[in-house]
Amino acid sequence: MSKETNSLAISVQDVTKVYRLYEKPIDRLKESMSISHKSYHRDFYALNGISFQVEKGQTVGIIGTNGSGKSTILKIITGVLTPTTGTVSVDGKISALLELGAGFNSDYTGIENIYMNGTMMGYSKKEMDEKLQDILDFAEIGDFVYQPVKTYSSGMFVRLAFALAINVEPEILIVDEALSVGDVFFQAKCYRRMEEIRKSGTTILMVTHDMGSIIKYCDKVVLLNKGEFVAEGTAGHMVDLYKKILAGQMDSLNAELAKEREESAADHILMSDFSGGITGDQPDSGPAEGTSGGLMKDQITINANRTEYGDGRAEIYDLGLLDERGNLTNLLLKGEMFTIRECIRFNADIEAPIFTYTIKDKKGTELTGTNTLYEGADIRPVKAGDEYQVEFTQKMTLQGGEYLLSMSCTGFEQGEHVVYHRLYDVANITVISNKNTVGVYDMESQVKAVKK
Repeated sequence: MSKETNSLAISVQDVTKVYRLYEKPIDRLKESMSISHKSYHRDFYALNGISFQVEKGQTVGIIGTNGSGKSTILKIITGVLTPTTGTVSVDGKISALLELGAGFNSDYTGIENIYMNGTMMGYSKKEMDEKLQDILDFAEIGDFVYQPVKTYSSGMFVRLAFALAINVEPEILIVDEALSVGDVFFQAKCYRRMEEIRKSGTTILMVTHDMGSIIKYCDKVVLLNKGEFVAEGTAGHMVDLYKKILAGQMDSLNAELAKEREESAADHILMSDFSGGITGDQPDSGPAEGTSGGLMKDQITINANRTEYGDGRAEIYDLGLLDERGNLTNLLLKGEMFTIRECIRFNADIEAPIFTYTIKDKKGTELTGTNTLYEGADIRPVKAGDEYQVEFTQKMTLQGGEYLLSMSCTGFEQGEHVVYHRLYDVANITVISNKNTVGVYDMESQVKAVKK
């Protein structure tokens, strides 16, 4: 990726987008005709004072929940929408993958739409003649390109729109969820092409709910929530903050951001003192606050809407996900070792408790899991007041994607299964992968090919 210049490709300064919302259609007319200028609307801030910058050659992601303003800011940058206040500066020719095919005329053929959109992007007919074959080869829709696009299937429509946008050698590529369309083979081809233009130095601004793509591609990530700027920084850190928003942990998020601001201010003061020279004795600030204090579950994303039940004789009072380096995180790398840790407090004597975990996909299908009974790690008996820490350490072989973790403390009493405490879907696991195979998990095949 070209980093030879620090000049900006995109600069967004204090951008606000306000929509007027009316309870009834007649209210709009009443307001326009009101002599006293009475207001019949309420203001909805799709964006409120958003600022960030994108350097040339950077790949920057914008993440946030639905309704956070991600698509709105992309439309303002591309000129589809006008901001209510604020300014946007763009230096470079943009190719935008917003609503794929939004600029297509349904009555025109595929070929006619290619040339029409090329002209709208500023290309001459001669330039589009040179690009046409690459676009057709990428789209792979055959003779349908000579038919009106209103006759296309949704898959063909998407192929043509993506092929056009990604093969016109843009200086700035803006992508809004476009990589999640089409079948798996077309998606793979799109990702390969994205990687090619990224390495060529093209500036990329992308919005996606695929956190694997954010981690893999983005040099910087901007986090939005309900039209407000939350933070910007490295992909991994921003995804962790985003997970807190998803889990409704706003207090934890705000506390973390406040701490980061304090640390940043302290660093700035320290550097100012250093650059100006330090005289006299400096007060001892005391030992640094340890990062290991507190509960593990406060440092990862926990599902606020989890299901839990049991008879109360045991309590899973803390839990954590640790990566290969011992960091508490919901983001795990495929191929690395990781640990699921449970802390249990017993409120009654129990003869033979069993500790479990299960990992499911988003559809609720149980993919893997184990327990202390299966693993031959029986704990018996326990007394009221005892506390145990149980760890399950294994290699992550699931494909890249989003998963849900459940855990429990159970047992068998007089032949009956008893649940002391169970937590369903208590935390999410985001698996980041640079190589996905077919299916749910990777068989870790060792490939050997020799010429005979």
